[in-house]
Amino acid sequence: MDQVLQQKKGMVKDVFDKVFKKYDLMNDLMSLGIHRIWKKDFVTMMNPSNKKKLIDVACGTGDIAKLYIEATNKNSSILCIDQNINMIKECKKNLGKYKNIKWKVSNAEKLNVPDNSFDFYTISFGLRNTKNINKSLKEAYRVLKKGGKFMCLEFSKIENNNLDIFYKNYSRLIPEIGGVIVGQKKPYEYLVKSIENFLDQKQLVEKMKKNNFVKCKYRNLSGGIVAIHSGWKI
Repeated sequence: MDQVLQQKKGMVKDVFDKVFKKYDLMNDLMSLGIHRIWKKDFVTMMNPSNKKKLIDVACGTGDIAKLYIEATNKNSSILCIDQNINMIKECKKNLGKYKNIKWKVSNAEKLNVPDNSFDFYTISFGLRNTKNINKSLKEAYRVLKKGGKFMCLEFSKIENNNLDIFYKNYSRLIPEIGGVIVGQKKPYEYLVKSIENFLDQKQLVEKMKKNNFVKCKYRNLSGGIVAIHSGWKI
C-alpha cells in the first residue's frame, strides 16, 4: 500500500529537517505531555526482557529505546533506526551514555540488517510516515526472530463522536502552534493530514495479518487518538 502524501520526493525528510530541534517540545505541547504516558504504556505492554534484542524503527529522539533499556536494567541491546540523520544525532545526544545502543540511518522499507535478528520490533509514530506500509511490515517480519514480537504505536481513529469533533477542532490549531514554536507551519500541516489519511485500527490489523503476523490485536489509548498494535512471528 503506497501512501500518496509520503510519496512526494523529500516530503518526510524535509518535515523532520525542519522540526528536529524542537521535536520533543512540540510533542509535549501538542499532546499536553500525554505522549509520554502512551509510550510508557507501549513499553509496558511489550513486556521487555533482559538480554533480548530490540530494533526501534523511526526512533526519533530515543524515547522508546530509553524506556526499554531502563526497563531491562541496561541488560539488553538496541538498534535505533531513523531515516533522518538529524533525528539520529538527537537520539545519540540523549542516549549516548548507554553502551549497548547502536544507531543506523535507514528507512522502514529497507532496514539493511540480517534476517531473524531481533526479539522485538517497535515503531512509534513512524509507520504513518513510511512510503509503503506493506513493504515496511514485510521488513519488520523479516528482521524478527521466530517468536519475535512486532509492536506499533500510532495515531488512529477516535471511536467516540464527541471526542472526535473536539480532537479535529484542536488539530486545526497544531500548525499555528508549530508556526510560533518552530517558525514553520507546513510540517504540522503535513502531520495533521498524515493522521487523517492513515489506516484505522482494524485496517492495520488486516495489513499485519496479510504480511504473515499472527495473534494480531490492538488496544486503544485516549479513546483511539492513538492505538497500540501487536503481532507475532512464528
